[in-house]
Amino acid sequence: MNPIDALFQRLRAAKRAAFMPFVTAGDPDLAFTRELLPAAADAGADLFEIGFPFSDPVADGPVIQASYTRALAKQVKVAEVFATLRESGTTAPLVAMASYSLMHRAGPAAFIDAARAAGVSGAVVPDLPVEETEELSKLARDRDFKLVLLVTPTTSPARAEKIVRACGGFVYVVSVVGITGARAALPAALREQLARLRTMTDLPLCVGFGVSKPEHVRELRDIADGVIVGSAVVKKLETAASDRARALADVCGLVRELRAALD
Repeated sequence: MNPIDALFQRLRAAKRAAFMPFVTAGDPDLAFTRELLPAAADAGADLFEIGFPFSDPVADGPVIQASYTRALAKQVKVAEVFATLRESGTTAPLVAMASYSLMHRAGPAAFIDAARAAGVSGAVVPDLPVEETEELSKLARDRDFKLVLLVTPTTSPARAEKIVRACGGFVYVVSVVGITGARAALPAALREQLARLRTMTDLPLCVGFGVSKPEHVRELRDIADGVIVGSAVVKKLETAASDRARALADVCGLVRELRAALD
């Protein structure tokens, strides 16, 4: 069984939502990423969304864009990211957040094969329209690799049904209109959005964009199958270049705090 499916099966039986931090690979360097993953897993991360640095991110706000810029300044390569993930030794499932441009350049089949060899169980592909997923979906299904797409508050019901049918592992539910980044509060319409998606799919629904505080997590723990925290985690990496120990402690401290809000 794919590790993502196994995780959500276990968490559903325990009636608990998954906590998924987003980590930029290579910020401030790959050695730090290698150290961070097992430490954050020990602190309570259930699975990781691994950001593959890309020069033209689609929906990422300034915090994650700056993180990608720092990683790209070190000339981080996709093959090096895969090697780092494999060497990290973490047992938590890994999901790549990768532009389709990176997959296309490597060759979709080659990218998936390299990802699986590195212990990556799926990929969120934010810039791939559902109408163009057929080839990648088949490659992923044949390799038991999960293709995850995004549903936003402005996605029409008809289009949302197409998206969830193309998804595997879980559905990435974007909570807000706009780019990633911490928000003061989650939108009131999110509960209705999740309820509508529940009528379309049995896949786990994981909420991201704007989730950054314990109160957000507590609000989501009974209505979502997982919470994805990106900018709030990546913000802690800004000090890693000058004080690695502090950045590691800060990230793990935030993971513990937000995970505790789920329990």
